[in-house]
Amino acid sequence: MELSVHQLNQIVNGQLKEATSLPSIKKVVTDSRQLIGADQTVFFALVGPHFDGHQFIASCYEQGVRCFVVQKQPEVTTFPEASFIVVDHTLHALQQLAAWRRQQFLGTVVGITGSNGKTIVKEWLWQLLFPKNNLLRSPGSYNSQVGVPLSVLQLEPGYELAIFEAGISRKGEMEKLEAIIQPTIGIFTNIGSAHDEGFSDRIEKVREKIRLFRQVKTLIYCKDYALIEEAVQASGISGFSWSKNAETKPDIWLKAKKTVQKHTQLTLQYKGNTYHINIPFTDRASVENAMHCAAFLLLQGYPLDGFEELTAVEMRLEIKEGIQDCTIINDSYNNDLQSLQIALQTLQQRALPGKSVLVLSDLLQTGMEASALYQQTAELIAHYQVDQLIAVGPSIRQIQHFLSSKVQAFYFEHTAKLLQELHQFDWRQHTILVKGARRFELEQLASRLSKKIHLTVLEVRLQSLRHNLSQYRQLLHTNTKIMVMVKAAAYGSGAIEVARVLEKDRVDYLAVAYADEGIELREGGIELPIMVLNPEEAVIDAMIRYRLEPEIYSLTLLQQFAQASRYQDGAFPIHIKFDTGMHRLGFEATDLPLLLQNLKNNPQLKIHTCLSHLAASEAPEHDEFSLRQIRQFEAMYQQLISAIGYQPIRHMLNSSGISRFPKHQMDMVRLGIGLYGIEANPDMQPKLRTVLQLKASVSQVKHLPKGETVGYGRKGRAEEDKKIATISIGYADGLWRAAGNGKFSVSIRGQLAPTIGNVCMDMCMVDVSHIPDVQIGDAVLIFGPQLPVHRLADALHTIPYEILTSISGRVRRIYLQD
Repeated sequence: MELSVHQLNQIVNGQLKEATSLPSIKKVVTDSRQLIGADQTVFFALVGPHFDGHQFIASCYEQGVRCFVVQKQPEVTTFPEASFIVVDHTLHALQQLAAWRRQQFLGTVVGITGSNGKTIVKEWLWQLLFPKNNLLRSPGSYNSQVGVPLSVLQLEPGYELAIFEAGISRKGEMEKLEAIIQPTIGIFTNIGSAHDEGFSDRIEKVREKIRLFRQVKTLIYCKDYALIEEAVQASGISGFSWSKNAETKPDIWLKAKKTVQKHTQLTLQYKGNTYHINIPFTDRASVENAMHCAAFLLLQGYPLDGFEELTAVEMRLEIKEGIQDCTIINDSYNNDLQSLQIALQTLQQRALPGKSVLVLSDLLQTGMEASALYQQTAELIAHYQVDQLIAVGPSIRQIQHFLSSKVQAFYFEHTAKLLQELHQFDWRQHTILVKGARRFELEQLASRLSKKIHLTVLEVRLQSLRHNLSQYRQLLHTNTKIMVMVKAAAYGSGAIEVARVLEKDRVDYLAVAYADEGIELREGGIELPIMVLNPEEAVIDAMIRYRLEPEIYSLTLLQQFAQASRYQDGAFPIHIKFDTGMHRLGFEATDLPLLLQNLKNNPQLKIHTCLSHLAASEAPEHDEFSLRQIRQFEAMYQQLISAIGYQPIRHMLNSSGISRFPKHQMDMVRLGIGLYGIEANPDMQPKLRTVLQLKASVSQVKHLPKGETVGYGRKGRAEEDKKIATISIGYADGLWRAAGNGKFSVSIRGQLAPTIGNVCMDMCMVDVSHIPDVQIGDAVLIFGPQLPVHRLADALHTIPYEILTSISGRVRRIYLQD
C-alpha cells in the first residue's frame, strides 16, 4: 500500500491540517512501540475506555512519524513538520481505510467466525494451502474491531488468497467487520457459550455472527448445529454443509470416524466419491475443525492432502528452558513477516543477559519481491535489536545486503547442516527465537536446544491472561488504576513472565508478598512500581536499593523505614495499610493519632497509596460487613489526608470486589486470582478464560488381573481385570496425596480416568480400562480449560489458590503467546 496524505485524507473523510512536506504512506501503526520505518508511517491515535493514543503523538513524532490521524488536534507549533488528519472517530477511520484496501484486492477472501475454533481453522487452512498458494492470513487472533482492519491492511497484489477471522462480543459489531473483510467464502465454525453475556440469547448471537456472510458466494458450516442451520436457511445464503448424519442431506457426509493411537481416521462422502483423511488429534474439537478445512478444500477443488502433518496451533511461541541456561522461543512451524514481527516482540521482551539470537528460515511465498522482503526483514531485525542471526535456506542469504554490521550472521543451506554445526555455538544465557517455515523442520533444532527434563508441564496462556485483564478493565472508570498481585510466583505461573505481559499492557503497580520476590522481578528487568506486602527489617537496605515500596502496617515498621530512609535523596514511597475488619495486618482506628504524629516527624516518607482488605468480598451473605469495612476505610482515610495535606491513592477491592462492588473502586483496584480466570462471582466467571493448564504424560500401561493391588500400602485393588496407566505426576509436583484412591480423575483422550491406589511422590496410577488405545506418551490433563481447577480443589477440600501455589518448581512452565 502506498498513499499520499491527500489520498488518505479523502478515504477517511477527514480534515487535513497539512505541513509543508507531505510524506507518502506505506505503513499503519496504532501502537507507538511498533514503529519501524517511521518516515513512511501514519499513526492512528485510537481512543478507548482506558487508553488514549493522543498521549503518544510526541513519542511517535520524535521517532520520525510525520502523519497522524487524530480526533483532537494537538498544538500545531509543537509538531511543525507533521500533517494531522482530523476525524470524528479514529477507529472508524482505520476501518474505512481497511475497507478501501479490501476493495482493491481481486483475490479470494475467506471470512471465519463462530464461538470456538476460528483461529485453529484459519491456521490449519494456512498450513494446508501454504505450499500451493501465495496467501495472507490474519496474525495471531487479530479478530477484533482493531485487529481485523490491521490484518486487512496487509493485503498486497501478489496474494491470491486471504483468510481473516472475525470475533464479536456484542450486538452491532459484525456489521462493521463485514464491511472491512467483505468475504467471498465464509466459514461458520460453531455456536457455543463464548460471549453469551453480550447478547439477549443464543439465537440473537447466531443472527449477529451470520451478518459476516451477507455477500458471500458460499458459506461452509456444520448442519449438526440446529441454530446455524436455521439461520442459513432463513438468510437465503448459499450454504455448503457437512454433517455426521446422512439423513440431513449435507453436501459432505462424515461417514465414519475411527481413533487409532494418537490419530483419527475420517471417512467422507462427497458427490458420490469417498475420501479418507488422517489427523494427528483425537479430540472432538479437532475433528470438527478438520472437517471445516476439508469442506473448504473440496469446495475449491484442492486435493485432501497434508492433514496428517497438521500441528497444534497452541504451540506457537512456546517459551521454555534450554541448555546452558538459555531460553528457547519456539515458533518453528510457519514464517511470514507478520508472525515474525510478533515473535520478535516476544524475543525483545524476554531477553536474558546474553545475546538475542534469531534462527530464521527462508520466508516463502509472501507475494513480495525477494529484495523488498529481506530488506523489511533486516529492518525488523535491527528494530528489535537482534544480536545474532542464524539463517537457514538458499534464499535468505540475500538478507546480508541489508543487515546492520552490528548483527553477527551465519548462513546454512539446510537444517541438517545447521544441526551438524551446533557445537560451534555458545548458547549460554542467550534468548533464542526459532522461526521457520514448516518444510525446514526447525523444530528439530528447538528440541536439541531444549532441556530434557520432567515431562509434567504447566502451560500458561498469556493471551488468555490479557483477555482477563481486559475484562476487569471494562468494569473500571477511565482513571482507575490497576495493581496486580504477582506474589507466590504469580500464583504459580511464573512472576517474571507474567510481569512482562502486565508491563507491556500498562498496568500501574505490581504487588509481591516478600522483598525477595520483588528483587527477582527487578533483576528480570521489570520497571513497574512494586509494592511489598510483608516487608522485613532485614531487607530494608535491599528494598531501597531495588526501589521496592513497603506496605506499612505497624508503628514498628514505620519507624524502621523512617530511620533507613532518613539519608536518602528525595521522598521515600510507602503504602499505609488500615485494618477495617480482616484483623490480619494494618493500623486500627485507635492507632491513628500515633501514626499521624510519626508521619509528621518523618516528612521524607511519602505515602503513595492507602489500602485495606475486604474479608469476604466474594460472599453475598457478608455484603453488609464488606460495606461497613468500606465506610470505615473512608473515615480513616479522611483523617489521614486532613493531617498530611495531600491525597494518596486509595485501594481496597480485590478480584471479586472489582466485579461485585464496582461503585467502590476508589482510585485503584488490586487484581489477583481473577487474572488467571478464577472468580467467585458467578456473573463474572463466564467472561474469563482459563490461563493455566497442568499436563502430565503416560509413562507405562499395564494390564492388571482381578485381585491384584496397586501402589504403596496396596490401597488400590482390582475388583475385576483392569488396565491401568502410570502417569508422570505425583505429590512432589503438586498433585496432593489426598487425590488418590479414586477421589480425583484426570483426563486422557478426552475421557476421565480415576486414580487408583495412593499418589506417589513422582507419579500416580489411574484406571484406563474404559479408554481404548491408551499409549505411552499420551497427554494427561490434570486441570485446564476442559477440566477446571475447581474440580481438583473440591476433591481435596481446599481452594484453587492452594492448588496453584502448590505446583512444584520442578514442573516446567511453558508460556504460549499469540
